Amino acid sequence: MTDISLLMPFAPHRPEQVLPYAALVQWTAAHRLWQGQAMLNEPFQDFTHAAACGFRVPTGTGVTLMPMRHPFQAALQARSLALSSGHSVVAGFGPGSVPLQNSLLGAPYASQLGAVREYVTVMRGLLEDGEVSHTGRYFTCHADLPPLPRPPVHIGLGVLRPRMARLAGEAADVAITWLTPAAYVRDVLVPALREGAEAAGRPVPRVSVMVPLALDAPGRDAVELAAISNTGHTMLAHYADMLGRSGIKVSPDDPQGNARALLDGGAFLYGGPDELGERLAEYTRAGADEIVLNVTGVHMRYGERASLSELENLLQAVGA
Repeated sequence: MTDISLLMPFAPHRPEQVLPYAALVQWTAAHRLWQGQAMLNEPFQDFTHAAACGFRVPTGTGVTLMPMRHPFQAALQARSLALSSGHSVVAGFGPGSVPLQNSLLGAPYASQLGAVREYVTVMRGLLEDGEVSHTGRYFTCHADLPPLPRPPVHIGLGVLRPRMARLAGEAADVAITWLTPAAYVRDVLVPALREGAEAAGRPVPRVSVMVPLALDAPGRDAVELAAISNTGHTMLAHYADMLGRSGIKVSPDDPQGNARALLDGGAFLYGGPDELGERLAEYTRAGADEIVLNVTGVHMRYGERASLSELENLLQAVGA
């Protein structure tokens, strides 16, 4: 059975803003609360605050960015959150864009996949063995992280394209996708995950898909909501490449055209409850183990009450 989870639909600038969404997960059948990388408050801190306020729920970071923290700090933060919340944590990471790497590191990773592999190696050694001795091209860590009884920490990787999917199959516990149409997940990403897992002799990672969507309602403009939700992503080269592979052509010069293309190509879902329930079921048939409802467009256009109501209605639509 596919789990249904929720994404924080905005980057909070005060940790208490997380509480209504954590409460929604705690009080419904929603599986996990996710948050992407934020430049205001750190998601690990936001989730720990929610736990301290009594909203102890499974959490996921989808995805936080490797240039912002050493893998030792990443392992320590993820473990600390699991201890604080009393629930499992998906610690999802990705290398970020080349401009971000340039701005924080002085140069991009010479090999994106090589850097990710080293990052996961260090994290897994610390989280599973309690120690690691690794001298690599990108990361060095000779350190202990004494084991403590805690809920599991699952290492996730942001996955958009086949080579990263294969690496996730070899090394990660969870593959996290964003803006990926169901057919692309089925035909491109899941086969690559299986290939990597078979080569490494390990189980295929769980697949968690972040799906931007909105319910049809009077006065709403689907193109506007798709644009508000995803224009930033369509301007990034790695997202544009993934979308092109899925048959969706985007251009840095045409945000409105990009939004229409996302709607037409099934990367942004819009429709009534029954229609959205069926279109989300396509992700289950494609191999998704978890569907994460992303109502960022609704939140940014209509505010918090609307986004919370939207999530409640969507949970009902999918029977969660």
